[in-house]
Amino acid sequence: MTTAHTLAPMARRKYWGWGYEGTEADADVVAFAEAALADRLGWNRRPPIVAVDASSLGLRDPRVSLPQALAHLGAPDAHARASHAYGKSYRDLVRALGGRFPQPPDIVAFPESEDDVVRLLDFAAKARVAVVPYGGGSSVCGGVETDVGDAFAGTVSMDLTRLDRVREIDPVSRAARIQGGALGPVLEEQLRPSGLTLRHYPQSFEHSTLGGWIATRAAGHFATLWTHVDELVESVRVVTPSGILATRRLPGSGAGPSPERLFCGSEGTLGIIVEAWMRLVARPTHRASATVTFSTFAAGLTAVRSIAQSQLHPANARLLDPTEALLAGAGAGDVAVLVVGFESADHAVAGALDRALELAREAGGTAGPPKVRGPGDGARGDDAEGKWRAAFLRGPYLRDALVARGVFVETYETATTWDRIDEIGDRVERAARAALGSVGARAIVACRVTHAYADGCAPYWTVIAEAPDAVDPRERVAKQVAQHDAVKAAVTDAILEAGGTSTHHHAVGRDVAPFWAKERDPLFERALRAVKRDLDPAGLLNPGVLFASP
Repeated sequence: MTTAHTLAPMARRKYWGWGYEGTEADADVVAFAEAALADRLGWNRRPPIVAVDASSLGLRDPRVSLPQALAHLGAPDAHARASHAYGKSYRDLVRALGGRFPQPPDIVAFPESEDDVVRLLDFAAKARVAVVPYGGGSSVCGGVETDVGDAFAGTVSMDLTRLDRVREIDPVSRAARIQGGALGPVLEEQLRPSGLTLRHYPQSFEHSTLGGWIATRAAGHFATLWTHVDELVESVRVVTPSGILATRRLPGSGAGPSPERLFCGSEGTLGIIVEAWMRLVARPTHRASATVTFSTFAAGLTAVRSIAQSQLHPANARLLDPTEALLAGAGAGDVAVLVVGFESADHAVAGALDRALELAREAGGTAGPPKVRGPGDGARGDDAEGKWRAAFLRGPYLRDALVARGVFVETYETATTWDRIDEIGDRVERAARAALGSVGARAIVACRVTHAYADGCAPYWTVIAEAPDAVDPRERVAKQVAQHDAVKAAVTDAILEAGGTSTHHHAVGRDVAPFWAKERDPLFERALRAVKRDLDPAGLLNPGVLFASP
């Protein structure tokens, strides 16, 4: 068995959870977390549910098949179909572990060129088959689920990961033309010889693609300045059912609404992003970071706001409340913890860190010793930022292990202005505990701030509780999905009532679509539906995503 994030050649994705087969959370970490949660939540530990081999799932037979000319692009085996049926949310995980696959894709197709994408869309239009674009499959909001209703003859999951090349690098303008199916590590490995980087690292970095990032307006782990991938897009090339749309490569323009922005956040409903020119930066060589502790989360929020409004633009400014700090191994559970860090490829950043720490002290923080590195020092994982980043990337593996053992683990995120942050926090905690019913009083509700802006921030809550159980797997899955849906609805409604947004960086998909409908302007919805009708007249692309109804 490999350790987390060590990828074996030709590794195969798990059909039921995060990552690749043979890659699991550390057993000692799982045992420690399981014991701690059992004590905190007051429940008896359960043996883990073990996923069966995909060949034993009893998937329904495919209703459609690719024509002979495209058959070489298809993967009809059970593992391919099961692994493309869901994303990686809690809701997806419990259904997959329980063997519930009522709507698997009929076809999983792997186009190897833009022409393949065109031909697959032509086939889908003629055969009245829905097409669900698929990158790394890391959606946590139902964005790649292949349950598209009964209006289609079948469903194709179009996996774009064979379109994974960096086609061209412009070192003068610092940009690169990259195919949409390139996974994060694949993309960065090809950029490395140039000394440049895209500098976009979402938690799903290993298991998500450039096209997926653009389509979902993904945010990376950098907390300020260019937090969302939108800012890095120079131009796009998109295959739609109505034709190919390519935008001009420019640093900026005042000509009308930006066509690139139309596809940033379109979530595969308007077209397939096959290629994009992306803005790059030099790889950083100067780093400085430190941790700051606060007696209260509120004091930490004051510090983050001061830093965000100072125009210092730290690479990292993550604030963890005492419980979140304990869960992340960054504290003992008695203080809030701020991890702040700066980086540059051009100049030393110790001075910027010093000023950020001054602002944190003014808010009542106690700063630990700074860790400063320059060219030639190499990257180290023993500083605050390195430790946080390692725990950040390991998180989904631990989540999967706990869910398999009967723990409800889910996250909820939003963005709000600074004047509303306290109200939103109170509303979310009350809503989550109430929706969890009898186990709500014992639940863990922790919060961290993931991104900081001059006018607000993105709070992100982790909710952990005992999950319902039953002898019959079908009943167990039904109860756990119902629990998830109840908490999701309660928390998201609380966020919307307090003026926040239904999502900040996890996209909309099918799960958030009903809530996004409550916050968007009806006239904007009509305009967006009109664009959808023009680019995808038959409504084949990702039905049910963005719009809860056709």
